[in-house]
Amino acid sequence: MVKWRAKAIDRRARLPLGTRIYALSDIHGCADLLESAFRFIDGDIGAAEDKRIIHVFLGDYIDRGPDARRTIDLLLDRGKSHEAIFVRGNHEGLMQEFLREPSALSDWWALGGAATLMSFGLAPRQKQSPAQESLLRDQLASVMSDSHHRFLASLQPAYTCGDFFFTHAGVRPGIALDLQSESDLMWIREPFLSSVEFFGKMVVHGHTPVHEPEIRSNRINIDTGAYATGCLSVLSIEDDSLRLHLVRRSGVDDFNP
Repeated sequence: MVKWRAKAIDRRARLPLGTRIYALSDIHGCADLLESAFRFIDGDIGAAEDKRIIHVFLGDYIDRGPDARRTIDLLLDRGKSHEAIFVRGNHEGLMQEFLREPSALSDWWALGGAATLMSFGLAPRQKQSPAQESLLRDQLASVMSDSHHRFLASLQPAYTCGDFFFTHAGVRPGIALDLQSESDLMWIREPFLSSVEFFGKMVVHGHTPVHEPEIRSNRINIDTGAYATGCLSVLSIEDDSLRLHLVRRSGVDDFNP
């Protein structure tokens, strides 16, 4: 078990009593790792069924990895049987922008959008005319189910529980959490990553891949680059205790910094 001791404030960050959160980020189409994470979580819940169990997913469900469509389907199924919060990542933002405006294809493509299009059975090309981009957009919109469209539309910029603030990328220092821009919540790196100031709550985020989870006095980064490393991190929080588990194709390891 990993316990976090705050340096910037005089007490540990806590969740409300009787609540346990499982947080995951940056799945990036690695549906097999997500399935393994769910099996681990189901076993870990064990005798904690009397507690309020919340799954918090921090975005970037799609792109780069091979199976974005199945990843979304797994998340939708999980949300039917468990209390689940789905945060919007910058990659979902790019997909939504393409669905609104086909000329955004080049931006989405540069960050791995082709893998998502192929997971929906399409055969995209990088260089396309405006008419071809519009056709591709229409094809994607038509092969997406109503539940896929509703899923994208329902994503939220952040979630707060107890002393924890969950978002995709991070927050802009010096700005109150309830005044953060959605762009920063999806995209920021600096000056957030190097900041040592207390943000008002402990920020749990992904977006910036790291070799191993980072636990700092003001933030926790759980993006371990699943699509490139084969390692998906699961953060469990209960009261003021943190546990981190690394889900790999070979099994699940506890993380002890």
